[in-house]
Amino acid sequence: KIFSKLSKEITVAAKLGDKDPDINPRLRSAIQAAKQSNMPKENIQRAISKSEIQEGQNYENLRYEGFGAFNVALIIETLTNNKNRTASTIRTILQKNGGRLGENGSTSHLFYNCGVIQINKEKLNNETALELAINSGANDCKNLTNFHEIICEKRDFYKVKSEIEKKIGNLMYSGIEWRSHSDINLSEEQKQKILAMLEVLDEIDDIQNIFTNCKFWKRKF
Repeated sequence: KIFSKLSKEITVAAKLGDKDPDINPRLRSAIQAAKQSNMPKENIQRAISKSEIQEGQNYENLRYEGFGAFNVALIIETLTNNKNRTASTIRTILQKNGGRLGENGSTSHLFYNCGVIQINKEKLNNETALELAINSGANDCKNLTNFHEIICEKRDFYKVKSEIEKKIGNLMYSGIEWRSHSDINLSEEQKQKILAMLEVLDEIDDIQNIFTNCKFWKRKF
């Protein structure tokens, strides 16, 4: 399921831009994400090649906003060639799980859109990580348990990522995320209900990323 979603992103990135990842930053990020998920090299190449034979299929990056049970806010990012099908599927799943699909802007004000870069702590110490973040144009650098997390503006993501890669090589993780301004606390029973809904949503091929303001769960599902 993960490989399917990663392949679609690689295909669309290659179709919309150059097929050389050194020139196409979106494709480069998609390939890096695939490698981080241990996707075989031949699968990556097949996804790039598929961009040449899918000229008639136009995929759109669409964002859906809504709420799960217990007023949990959701942002759902999709890559779809049929927005009516995707919207209907998401709406049905949310309604069956005590939630609802909202209008554009109904939950995005509860989040901020940013670039996230994570570097293994074995690669550099706290002081060096902070210096690297500042010099590359990032906004913040957090020292977490196993890695440094660098946050930057969405518009600066590819530039900052490129600068950091020049200094340290491969990254532990990088991506553009929606981070909640404040998280909500749920009981254990409530957490399980939200988690069950997220797992059903994640099974949908059109859905690429799900972000929520649940405190118990990592923000990106």
